Amino acid sequence: MARLTALAGGIAAALVLIAMPVAAHEHPSGITDLVTPAVVRLEAVSHVEITLLDHIGELRHVERSYDIPFGAGTGTVVNPDGTIVALRRLAVNPNDVAVYAANKVFAEHHKVKIPADYTKHKLSDDLLNHHLQECYPPKTDTATCIVNVTTEITAFPNVSPPSQHGFKVKCIKAGPTPDSPAVLVPVTPAAGGVGMPTAPLADKVPEQEGSPTSVAGFLGRPGPNVQHTVEIAHLSKGGVAGESGRPFADPEKKVDEPAKLGALADKGMIGAPVIGDKDGHVIGLLVGGGKEGKMIGIREVTAILAAAKVAPRRGAIDTAFEAALTRYHTQYYTEAAPGFQRVLELYPGNAVAAQLLKTTLAKRGGPEDKGTKQAAATPARSTPLWPFILAAGILFIAAGGGAYLLWRRRTPERPEGLPEPLAAGPPIDDRADQTVVVRRSQSFQVVPQQQQVMTAPDSAIKYCTSCGMRLGPAHRFCGYCGHPIET
Repeated sequence: MARLTALAGGIAAALVLIAMPVAAHEHPSGITDLVTPAVVRLEAVSHVEITLLDHIGELRHVERSYDIPFGAGTGTVVNPDGTIVALRRLAVNPNDVAVYAANKVFAEHHKVKIPADYTKHKLSDDLLNHHLQECYPPKTDTATCIVNVTTEITAFPNVSPPSQHGFKVKCIKAGPTPDSPAVLVPVTPAAGGVGMPTAPLADKVPEQEGSPTSVAGFLGRPGPNVQHTVEIAHLSKGGVAGESGRPFADPEKKVDEPAKLGALADKGMIGAPVIGDKDGHVIGLLVGGGKEGKMIGIREVTAILAAAKVAPRRGAIDTAFEAALTRYHTQYYTEAAPGFQRVLELYPGNAVAAQLLKTTLAKRGGPEDKGTKQAAATPARSTPLWPFILAAGILFIAAGGGAYLLWRRRTPERPEGLPEPLAAGPPIDDRADQTVVVRRSQSFQVVPQQQQVMTAPDSAIKYCTSCGMRLGPAHRFCGYCGHPIET
């Protein structure tokens, strides 16, 4: 019964699936939209507070503060709590800003010409030069300057309308070189809600030479006139990127891709995610500059995340967005519109979802909408009834067979054979009216025994001696002729 039921169920399910429209589609390749909602603009500033102790004339305390920008580029959110992966150069100032502040405060207060840079200079005046050298780090007991340096990193998410102030992040782990990856977390953790959109990370870098990729980032602070930029590139030979970076190369040699990506890195896309064309996941980060744009691989990124004890994770926004994005890229615009609306309910500022929703609403119900075409074509072709009749017949046969097998299993079978021999009767005596019992070997039907009716013996019945009429036991005269009965 189990086999018949399974077979019938499989056939019926197949027929139903043939009659139903396609409910899911494969995710198309080369989608950068999986990553672009998680791209952020990073701006790093060193804030310096310096106090100059002027001992040359009358003792004076000269206080100054300076904001020194040292990094601007692109980061990628990898956790709904706002955790970002970027480059060390965007999180840690490689220069000694205390030297810069000393040069600047001395030049302003003493009216001398000292370049505002990160180099220690000397003055022709011995007294001023002595005080200047005592102002430079490292700090000593005779220092003429007290310096306090803090780093302020601001992340501007890809939202619409654009965020004017962004949110503050801090570096919790970074590699040894400026092009090493770094991990940044929000200074104030987000409370409640579903967090931010995140980017999926790949497992490894494609080994094939000429593998197509895309680089997505910001050339400036997000705004009405500055949106994320996506540039196509191809990987050069080599399977491992490493700290030195893996170069880019156009397989058709029409474009100098290293120079093109190096220029983009200098304009603000340094640290931008490199997106694989196979499934739209991040395979590395853009490094370099000038005429040599390269990529560090995803293994270096995941290693720094593990060292920082941060697990990359996707959130509810990403699940809803990817489902809507699949419908959009397969041209099911009627189905995609509610999905993008749901994404905007979870994260109202999602600029990518808002733009795709605008396009979806414009194409919904139009000639390109496959959902509308399928809905319109369904009534016209009039689905035949024979698949449903066949399925119903198969199910009916399976149910009948199952019921019969169940009945056979529960009802015990009686063995067929010869009937049992009759029990031996009482011994035959010598009295009269003996009954001869005949035994038969063949089977026969047993006739139920009739119930005997008790009657009076013949000796108790009386008749009229005159007319022969039957008399009852209490009669004294014949009821027919009136003749008296002899007792």
